[in-house]
Amino acid sequence: MPRPRTFDEDGAVDAAMRAFWTAGYEATSTQDLCDATGLGRSSIYNTFSSKRDLFDRALRRYVDQFTAAQLEVIQDADVPIRERVRRILWTAVEPDPVDPAGCFVINTIVELGPKEAEIVDLLDRDHEVKLTALTTAIEAAQATGEVDSEQDAAGLATYVFTVLGGLRVAARRNATPESQQAVVEATLRSF
Repeated sequence: MPRPRTFDEDGAVDAAMRAFWTAGYEATSTQDLCDATGLGRSSIYNTFSSKRDLFDRALRRYVDQFTAAQLEVIQDADVPIRERVRRILWTAVEPDPVDPAGCFVINTIVELGPKEAEIVDLLDRDHEVKLTALTTAIEAAQATGEVDSEQDAAGLATYVFTVLGGLRVAARRNATPESQQAVVEATLRSF
């Protein structure tokens, strides 16, 4: 009879997520994962089977958490679209202080995208969900006159997420909050 687990598996995935987010897949060693999660090697491999399995779970956790948060903002029709876009972008200007700098998804695409089609497919599908939601929100704002109907709603949505990605990359190189804020303000002038 196997022994019951005596640790919080979700907590371990969260800790691993932050380790991978900080250093990337290749640079995060098993020892780094042990240090981050507080687990021994045997517990990691018995629970997650491999570093890659733990990485996949950590990436999915990140995608699920951040997509849910973004969709909540995007779909809040009680808030003007310009403010919703500002809130989305502002997560890069003032990120949660416990989170590593940058974006786990962008870091992963840069590191693994060229050789891991399965990961790119997952991240593309996730991106499409957010892009579609924001396009729909912009179209609704156009219907009420809040956004110029001559604007390309899908193009604006793509622009917002492209800027967000750029802001997160800039955060990895320690961009100042002032420079990040200037980018957000410039973006908002499109709305």
